Amino acid sequence: MNIGEVAKLSGVNPKLVRHYESIGLVSKPIRADSGYRLYSEKDIHTLRFIKRARGLGFSLPEIKQLLGLWKNKSRASAQVKSLAMTHVKEMQAKISELQSMCDTLTHLAKHCHGDHRPDCPILEELEGE
Repeated sequence: MNIGEVAKLSGVNPKLVRHYESIGLVSKPIRADSGYRLYSEKDIHTLRFIKRARGLGFSLPEIKQLLGLWKNKSRASAQVKSLAMTHVKEMQAKISELQSMCDTLTHLAKHCHGDHRPDCPILEELEGE
């Protein structure tokens, strides 16, 4: 299959397919005499795996670890679980941070008159006064 076909079947655009190759997430495909990349079913499965992992918010280094674990049939599932739970904790911390930001901005907006006067608690907070 060429890059267009593998992109369509995996749901990963060709530019990302080439990027994933360049950083070693996907193995370099063989080349046809014409120079075009030729992909296999295995490449489609790998790209789908990467796409699903990205959809869950895993970073590229984490995905590289997950791919290694996925390919290692003698792996311990504890390694996979540990990686996933670390990611969950990071996401929970980010959610908490975003909720705090939202709460602060909502509070400031409620106290802004939103009229013709120049005083504004939002700008005052940003100013740090």
